[in-house]
Amino acid sequence: MLEEAHLRAAAQGLPDADAAKWLAPGIAADLTFEADNHFDCRGAALAVQLMLAGLPADVVVQPAATRRKRLLVADMDSTMIGQECIDELADFVGLKDKVSQITERAMRGEIAFEPALRERVALLKGLPATIADRIIAERITLTPGGAELVRTMRRDGGEAWLVSGGFTLFTRKIGASIGFTADRSNELVLDQGLLAGRVAEPILGKEAKRLTLIEVRERLGLAAHETLAVGDGANDLDMIREAGLGVAFRAKPAVAAEAHARIEHADLTALLYAQGYRRDEFAL
Repeated sequence: MLEEAHLRAAAQGLPDADAAKWLAPGIAADLTFEADNHFDCRGAALAVQLMLAGLPADVVVQPAATRRKRLLVADMDSTMIGQECIDELADFVGLKDKVSQITERAMRGEIAFEPALRERVALLKGLPATIADRIIAERITLTPGGAELVRTMRRDGGEAWLVSGGFTLFTRKIGASIGFTADRSNELVLDQGLLAGRVAEPILGKEAKRLTLIEVRERLGLAAHETLAVGDGANDLDMIREAGLGVAFRAKPAVAAEAHARIEHADLTALLYAQGYRRDEFAL
């Protein structure tokens, strides 16, 4: 739990910081300070974490004037939900360990996403498409704070897009349950209600995620700084780089190293606190 002493220590890592303001007592606070346009926000976040001496707290440093966002583009697997849906599908053919190893390597950026997806999908041939509903009902857990994040941003006039390298069998229902404006993902080819072991081309990978952010941003007439992207894997990195605030959420090392901000300890409400929302302003 955050205490006043922690905030005083954090302030020592920032130039001429003002007194802290609580956004949620014991959970989140704002520290404002003066800096020029060339200020190293990521470096400052690391400096503040050093001042906190190992406290499990996340630090986001950004310009206050542009912190509120009007577009959220979010990954699904291991971001908005706690699971990797393809790994759960593989469990029903006794191949979860094999598939999850490929998933982990793809998410770390050790192998290319598209061929890795084709390889994993081929192993699922013959599964009934209806198994997705069972997985959603029995195995999928929503990441805490995700619904509050989406509903609050949409209440205040923004849009929220779920953009996943996973499958429409999952994103349509999960996206709707959380409250997303729309979803985009890959489509599994079916043969008489069974998975054919193929994914429809072209595969939605990292470039398609980035292009979705750009497309929606331009359609809404938004500036780049009004956008927020969050994800955990290598196929999220391009959209994270493209966003005004790109967030690595409990992410693979290569993603965390390049994101504007990283969240390792808090839930997804951290992305509301990062925008300056107080806890009593969340849409529940």
